[in-house]
Amino acid sequence: MFKKGTKLYSIITGSCPKCQQESMYTIKNPYRLTDTLKINERCSSCNTKYRIEPSFFYGAMYVSYAVGIAFAVAAFVISKLILDADLIVTFIAIVGTLIVFMPIIMRLSRNIWINMFLSYDETLTKK
Repeated sequence: MFKKGTKLYSIITGSCPKCQQESMYTIKNPYRLTDTLKINERCSSCNTKYRIEPSFFYGAMYVSYAVGIAFAVAAFVISKLILDADLIVTFIAIVGTLIVFMPIIMRLSRNIWINMFLSYDETLTKK
């Protein structure tokens, strides 16, 4: 399920969706906030262009909303249902989760978005 050649591998690792040989991002650490969304222009292994068209990643904002909701629901379930916290603490847990995981949510959203349009090509890895 999480092996090379699957979309899930590319989404989780942020690797090239075509060859999965290298990271799309110039800096691997998403918490380096000035470089969170900086991506390479092309894959150095298979020459896939990451910015398919101008403003391509604007669509990732819609995915980001869904991913943020998933993180917020997880924070709610953990704080309210499992830890039995009161409403204010639950609200703070949700907001805190969204703030702390913001760089990861943004990258995951971009990874999901580009993987909706590009698929793994195993012939590129057998060169």
